[in-house]
Amino acid sequence: MELRQLKYFVRVVELGSISRAALDLNLVQSALSQQISRLEGELATRLLQRSPQGVTPTEAGVAFFREAQLTLRHADQAVRAAQQSRLSGSVTVGLAPTTAAVLGLPLMRAMRERYPDVRLHMLESLSGHLTTMLNARQLDLAVLFDSPIRASQNLQSARRWSVLPLLQEDLFFISARAHVGKRKNSSLKMVQLKDERLILPTGPHGLRSTLDAAFARAGVTPQVVLEIDSLAMLMEAVDAGLGTTLQPWSAVARFADAAERFYMARITDAQVQRVNLLCALSDDELSPAALAARVVMSDCVRQLVQSGQWTGAQLSV
Repeated sequence: MELRQLKYFVRVVELGSISRAALDLNLVQSALSQQISRLEGELATRLLQRSPQGVTPTEAGVAFFREAQLTLRHADQAVRAAQQSRLSGSVTVGLAPTTAAVLGLPLMRAMRERYPDVRLHMLESLSGHLTTMLNARQLDLAVLFDSPIRASQNLQSARRWSVLPLLQEDLFFISARAHVGKRKNSSLKMVQLKDERLILPTGPHGLRSTLDAAFARAGVTPQVVLEIDSLAMLMEAVDAGLGTTLQPWSAVARFADAAERFYMARITDAQVQRVNLLCALSDDELSPAALAARVVMSDCVRQLVQSGQWTGAQLSV
């Protein structure tokens, strides 16, 4: 038995007509009749007496009508109680600049839609800084990368985190089209980058650790001409032709004309990916608002990857 069946039955009795009730409920008359018949079948008793003049409840129907009205009122009260007791509080989320470029706005929109009374505090910073802030309990949640976690100086604190694998991002060689002319390769190997003038983040940065390990496996000493720990400044330098870089696709996500502005080639070496992890304080330290935000973040990531809006990303199993 479903609430909608009770609603249909009550409206039929109130209007004394299946046809008028169907019109009022915006249903096809045959569909409404079928629902009433199904309800009578479940109860194994006749609820309505049908005649050319309309329908009237049987003795069983009158008794059922009163209880159905009461049940529907209780259901309405339950809905109002839930709405008046909506989840509230605050949650602090940290994202690296590349992650924020793809996930930031969808997360804000989803949180506003699902939990409008939760105040969301968003912080964008380098992954190493976010790791420190999470260890210091200055963040509730953060999307971090595998390398900074492994390199964390406070492994005991890190072990108390809740860690959920989110996705792996392919890395791309990126250069400004206006300064390098036409390039044709859609993919490259690390060994092919030995003569490139690279602009990279500094050593403690999670991505740099991944790249240094990849260059070492390829037997290449990279020519790093600039080290910049600001994504906006780094991409501005690449756009100006001061060098090239290696980044996930999300590094260009904020450029509406990225396809025309930048040449990008996927790096195909094995193990040259960035692993994204949803890290949080332990469950017993998280507020209900933070626990809800963690679910929303995971849902947002899945939707972005599955819809193709996060290029070069694959969901973690």
